[in-house]
Amino acid sequence: MAIGNLQAVAESGAFLVTSEIGPPKGADPDAVRKAARVMKGCVDAVNLTDNQTAVVRISSVAAAVLVQQEGVEAVVQMTVRDRNRIALQSDVLGLAALGIKNVVCMSGDHPCNGNHPAAKPVYDLDSITWLQTVVQMTRDGKFQCGEEMKKKPELFVGAVENPFAPPYEYRPIRLGKKVDAGARYIQTQCAFDLDYLRRFMADVVKLGLHEQVKILVGITPMKSAKMARHMQTNVPGLQVPEAVCRRMEAAADPKEEGLAIAVETIHAVREIPGVAGIHLMPVMWEDVVPLVVERAGLLPRPTVEIATTA
Repeated sequence: MAIGNLQAVAESGAFLVTSEIGPPKGADPDAVRKAARVMKGCVDAVNLTDNQTAVVRISSVAAAVLVQQEGVEAVVQMTVRDRNRIALQSDVLGLAALGIKNVVCMSGDHPCNGNHPAAKPVYDLDSITWLQTVVQMTRDGKFQCGEEMKKKPELFVGAVENPFAPPYEYRPIRLGKKVDAGARYIQTQCAFDLDYLRRFMADVVKLGLHEQVKILVGITPMKSAKMARHMQTNVPGLQVPEAVCRRMEAAADPKEEGLAIAVETIHAVREIPGVAGIHLMPVMWEDVVPLVVERAGLLPRPTVEIATTA
């Protein structure tokens, strides 16, 4: 079975570029298709978020099918918040059967933060056990209970990490646990404070983790000073420096300034040892992705011959 484009680019050693689409809060597929067309040719693969911020949206698996119909490789985010281990493993089999090549294992935002705060969170597995489960399915062809399956799913398995949330000294260790669990790539929370990121990556390099996993640093272009302040004060696990907020507030054209900051951040991130790529999180601003990638000098994307697994 042929591996996916994201895995092929990762294994080639090229600098990776992924992005993401937040599916809409309704059954209209056009928003997903339009965003996919915007990103086509600009990124190596596109994440589909799994009811992000605990708000009901088109499922990440369904959205991934729409994206791939547009000729863009999909990455399915899967959280343990909403489904037990039976449903989670069932969805893994389903997405693999649909020809989706990539999955990211996550905890997911608590329902109290979403549009159904009375919903009961599941969390039958934690994020690391969930990651181990998917790796066991893809590597060994076994379910979490140990039972063998007739045909194992072929997936490039990833996870997430946040260098910007306390306890900071534990974050590289937690990343190591995910590497030990079998993660092949890591997408981080969006980076604004590069001092935090540099300290995190220095510890990652000391542990040798950068040699075992591809680390993609999150980049979020900001559209307004209001967005910058909101992210600084209201989003847990983010570090947005005061200088960045003031720069956005002083800008004559906030969107252009946000784009410039994103590009500058990418250039700085590429100089940090151990970083293997970026993960763009455009937050309802998908049209900016081609501009960011072009101005950062990351086009054209590499064309890699896709090998076939045994």
